[in-house]
Amino acid sequence: MLGERDIMMRITKRDVQELRKRLTKKGCTFDRVTGFYINSGREVVLRFSESFANLPEEEFFKYLEIAKKVFSGTPGKNLLELSFSDTDEGRAQQEFLRTLRSDKDCTDELIDHFYDLIMEHYHAEGSYLALLFHDIYDVPVRTKDRQKLDDSEEVYEYIVCALCPVDLSKPALGYREEENRIGARERDWVVGMPEVGFVYPAFIDRGADVNAVMYYAKSDSHPELIEGLLACGACRTAAEEKLMFEDVINDAFGDMQEQAENTYLFIQRNLDGLVAIREDTEEGSGDFALTAEDVADVIADIEMPDLVRESIIEGCAEMFGGDLPSASHLVDAKLAAEGERRAQILTLQRKITALEEQLDEARGLTTADAEPAEPLENSAEGAAVAPRKKLELRLPGARRESVRAAVIDGKRCLVIPMEDGETASVNGDTLPLWEEDAQADDAAMEPEAVAAPAKAAMEPETVAAPAKAAMEPEAVAAPAKAAMEPETVAAPAETAMEPEEVAASGETAAVEDAAALTEAADVPQAD
Repeated sequence: MLGERDIMMRITKRDVQELRKRLTKKGCTFDRVTGFYINSGREVVLRFSESFANLPEEEFFKYLEIAKKVFSGTPGKNLLELSFSDTDEGRAQQEFLRTLRSDKDCTDELIDHFYDLIMEHYHAEGSYLALLFHDIYDVPVRTKDRQKLDDSEEVYEYIVCALCPVDLSKPALGYREEENRIGARERDWVVGMPEVGFVYPAFIDRGADVNAVMYYAKSDSHPELIEGLLACGACRTAAEEKLMFEDVINDAFGDMQEQAENTYLFIQRNLDGLVAIREDTEEGSGDFALTAEDVADVIADIEMPDLVRESIIEGCAEMFGGDLPSASHLVDAKLAAEGERRAQILTLQRKITALEEQLDEARGLTTADAEPAEPLENSAEGAAVAPRKKLELRLPGARRESVRAAVIDGKRCLVIPMEDGETASVNGDTLPLWEEDAQADDAAMEPEAVAAPAKAAMEPETVAAPAKAAMEPEAVAAPAKAAMEPETVAAPAETAMEPEEVAASGETAAVEDAAALTEAADVPQAD
């Protein structure tokens, strides 16, 4: 069971760096390294003990690199401070480790027992190498301004344990010198960087704390090792807490994985903002444990079903109990940035939608897209007839009641009364309106009239537009001489007397056919 965080993290990054920076060719003071190699069948293949100073240079640096890895990471995230349980087992294990780190009291039998405990409690997949380094560090005295003096303040004797996976090298081609050809390389077993490790006693405030252990975990904290080997209350790494929290979100959404992903990104954004706010407060630190109220606040402004929201809050309580993680442990900077980007996109989309609605309301009259064309129908005579198209008009609610349907000149029409000072547009194009004196006429909805010629016998030559009102009837100009032959025939609907097609697509309600124009004008037909 995971122990509660009853103590604050006392190990600082400065303490860790002070030990780590000593692990160089000149600064390292390791006196011995021991180890044992366990294969995937959990059999001891090799046990060894070496004087560290006598190692070949290449091996020296490889071992040094492994030891330095145990001092890497961030305190509170993958560097944990463990305390021994207040039980007989905890006190006995603490005494065992104190003896193990003693250069005078440690024996080969004690080291073998330590490795037996690792084999019993460490659940690793595949082969691994366990290493144990011993060191004595004369901690120098430092002034208040952190200047180092030559005098030693304390002798810090400690051990470093590292558990490293051992895997087969990847298959590859290589030069086979004996055969003078390129062939498959022989695969061998390669020691990797440690998955877990620990330092005892912990180095806190530039001194040894025999009641604490500094524990390193790459990702999986292996609680079975913490509780079984060290007899400490298990803790979670930041990576584990982050995965647990993500599982809570995914479980709450169930099969709605896309919504779960977006929500998790928005939560990352809000958590990052919460940490930044707390850092600006008097507390001065973003490393604080979340509360149930914090979780509710973080998801408050994110759109989700109420059942999902409740499930997230309840899931956190079940997953973490009363030991909610630190906010900084859950934040992923890259995911928070992606959440911010998606939130900005969502905000812009909402603004665009609102502006479009305002624009539609301002226009007053809008048309929706025509319905998809249907197959041609057959008329009574068997001729193909174009399918009807549906027009949709949108008006402010107050104007809806004034619209009426009427049949004018054999055409079905919608009549929309226009008030003084109003204009109308179709598909963004403003429609020309009659002059006030023409609007009073009963034929306001008649097609554009064709003026009769001054003399009945005169044939129209051109259709002239008046210089004044844009919607005045088109005039038919008379020839200069009465004897002049007509250039055009006005009668057929397909001839030059056909009206100009207005909005031929059928999306405007002001289109009339040519036959109605000719009939309304009473233009005499040519013989």
